[in-house]
Amino acid sequence: MSHTTVLARPDLRRRAVAEAVGTAMLLAAVVGSGIMGERLAGGNVAVALLANTLATGAALVALILTFGPTSGAHFNPAVSVADAVVGRLAWPAVPVYVIAQVAGAFAGVAIAHVMFGEPLFTASRHARHGLPQLVSEFVATFGLLTVIRECSRGRVSAGPFAVAAYITAAYWFTASTSFANPAVTLARAASDTFAGIRPADAPGFILAQLFGAGAATGLSRWLGRGAA
Repeated sequence: MSHTTVLARPDLRRRAVAEAVGTAMLLAAVVGSGIMGERLAGGNVAVALLANTLATGAALVALILTFGPTSGAHFNPAVSVADAVVGRLAWPAVPVYVIAQVAGAFAGVAIAHVMFGEPLFTASRHARHGLPQLVSEFVATFGLLTVIRECSRGRVSAGPFAVAAYITAAYWFTASTSFANPAVTLARAASDTFAGIRPADAPGFILAQLFGAGAATGLSRWLGRGAA
């Protein structure tokens, strides 16, 4: 008789709550640290971005380690769709994940605004448009999905740290500061703060992100077929 304990996978409702809470906390970290950084930087944008970057990277490690065992810690519709494509997430769960992520993202923005005395939601006036920004979002999302997929192939324990390290770097090597997430993009359009994006610029970002995720998924599947 086996004494191995098999842990049942959490039901979809619990996974959705984990995605919503995790995404909310991520957006609270992104937007809140952006506000704090800008207020304390004395007009030095580089210092404000550095503060924003470090807080986001640290939060990602903590949140992925916390919610990964429950939901996979996607916090990102592009990741959920990509997981469904490669068979790691059932397609009927995708809309539930996406709704939870988007709702959580807006909740996180609202929480950050309340903490810093900002209006609950305000359309952002932060312009982020043009080909360099769109290419940046393609690259940012392509890199993120590639890191996630390849770490899941053989270095699962390193995944949270690899993802956070990549996003931390991509904040600085992409012109867009690496949104790499449709839910994040939509929610940040409702924040007229350091981390915001004009609503008019959000659709282009999201399209570039989806193309980047698709390219990364295609590459990962091709690499996987060549594995011994």
